[in-house]
Amino acid sequence: QVQLVESGGGLVQAGGSLRLSCAASGRTASNYAMAWFRQAPGKEREFVTGIRWTPDSTSYADSVKGRFAISRDNAKNTVYLQMNRLKPEDTAVYYCAARPAVVVTVPRGYNLWGQGTQVTVSS
Repeated sequence: QVQLVESGGGLVQAGGSLRLSCAASGRTASNYAMAWFRQAPGKEREFVTGIRWTPDSTSYADSVKGRFAISRDNAKNTVYLQMNRLKPEDTAVYYCAARPAVVVTVPRGYNLWGQGTQVTVSS
């Protein structure tokens, strides 16, 4: 069973940067797709970005294009989310998720989730 553990959240001022990590432990499959979602208070969980393990392909929500970047380290079974030029509206709990094969942008498409990490951007 694959387990996902996020880290790297915190408090940052608007315009700042944070890097989140998602470490996958247990039996992992090389064809897993990994994604980041976020959920702000009172809002639905929304897709942020995703990466297909092999071949390497990425997708982004329009709201984060040009500011966020997803990457992965196969040797460490870890996916990263580099967040730059953060805005107060980026404040949310960020979740890592995994599923076989391709990236999908709806939460119900994922069967593996991390516990979430809080990101707070102050204005």
